[in-house]
Amino acid sequence: MVVEKQALGWTSQRVRVVAEADVVVIGAGPGGFAAALKARREGCTVILVEKFDMPGGVHTSGLQGAANTGVGGIHTELMERFDREGHIYTADEKELPDWAGNALSHYDYYLTPGTPFKRASFNPDGAGNVMVRMLEEAGVHAIYGASFVDVEMEQHGSERRITHAIIETVDGRKAIRGKVFVEGTGTSEVVARAGAPFVRGGGRQPETVTTDPAQRPIPGGLLWIMGGIDFTQTAAYQKREDDPTLSKLINQARAVGDIPPMLYRPRLATQGVYGDHYIGHPTVDMSPIQGPGTFIMWQNVPYEWALHMDDDAEHASRAKKELRALIDAEARFLIKYVPGFQKAFISHVGRYVGVRDGRHPIGEYVFSIEDAREQRRFPDAVTRPMTKTFFWDAYAKHTFEVPYRCFLPKEVDNLLLTGASLSFTFETIFMVMRNFPWCTQTGEIAGLAAARAVHQGIPPKQLEWNEPLF
Repeated sequence: MVVEKQALGWTSQRVRVVAEADVVVIGAGPGGFAAALKARREGCTVILVEKFDMPGGVHTSGLQGAANTGVGGIHTELMERFDREGHIYTADEKELPDWAGNALSHYDYYLTPGTPFKRASFNPDGAGNVMVRMLEEAGVHAIYGASFVDVEMEQHGSERRITHAIIETVDGRKAIRGKVFVEGTGTSEVVARAGAPFVRGGGRQPETVTTDPAQRPIPGGLLWIMGGIDFTQTAAYQKREDDPTLSKLINQARAVGDIPPMLYRPRLATQGVYGDHYIGHPTVDMSPIQGPGTFIMWQNVPYEWALHMDDDAEHASRAKKELRALIDAEARFLIKYVPGFQKAFISHVGRYVGVRDGRHPIGEYVFSIEDAREQRRFPDAVTRPMTKTFFWDAYAKHTFEVPYRCFLPKEVDNLLLTGASLSFTFETIFMVMRNFPWCTQTGEIAGLAAARAVHQGIPPKQLEWNEPLF
């Protein structure tokens, strides 16, 4: 059983041990959440450590809220519970007749104008409440408001093993002892503290973009929500003035100094992630969420800043400060200049800046773009063949499968990876393998692997995986 606040001894660094469990999960994003839930349902004692006040990561605390069709397992269970408890909102062409194909749309800009569509999102706070309850129902011992600080390790054969996770809470620093640990931070913090090898975030632009050869991280973003918007007025203005991107209004505001230089910057090219996509060069970028007149907005870190927010404290602080300032400036611009926004207001800003590109752990196998292109098959595949679009390969679709070895970092024998911290290359992880459904699936895979390893009394690297779970 999970034991807490009893005399369990001290670590070698003289940190008091206050709890122990079969499986210790660090981070309660979709991957960590699903790992903890699955391991507990498989009969393990589980402790889950989360720095915010609810699970879900960027999709709840970060406000993303994108609802997807269930892809099986815990992800389908989540979507069904969100829907059953009234937390999913769906907009369609009847409610927003001018939304499909609109240049302001984050997701639906590519649709033919006037065509039918459905855009589903879940209330981030309501969904977080459901996820808290699901962990409670399963018997997961979750510790919220706890920052992961470090690990303590011991030599185990040719590799090393984590013995304790060190966390910081309102009552000080303490240690949690475990048999198997799960990396659910989204930025590979456990990997880094354990001294396991990784590649720092950043890489080349897609081959379709040739104007800038520099290698920078994919920029993160801070999401925020505005209410009180009458989009019918906005769409009417776009048509009447032939101003689909609001460029006329933006130029007016810029001419009198109402828009700072870094807001609404020109894009780098006409194709690719930094060209016809939004990353790092934001326009007015929005999507309906929660109810009529309420939209989520994207504010992205400028690509040129090359911020490593996952491992540089100054970079992280700069992003938080300057994105808040850009949100403030954008809200003032929209309310003052754009029809339909006269009564709009900021209702919520995400709890943190989402990191799209952090450390890339080097696992027992590193999945690459060549694996996808060549449709390689693996004896330890955790998935059946699945087809996804690869942004770094000119939006080509490839059918591939993922080996269990991508969940196993080198040099540490009792740590399992999930989500954006899987052993994937820069080109393959972004916008291919880091969405809500896939991260939830990877957590479920990691949770099952952790439970099987515990039950068999072996480290995860000795576990034989020979059947796909999804």
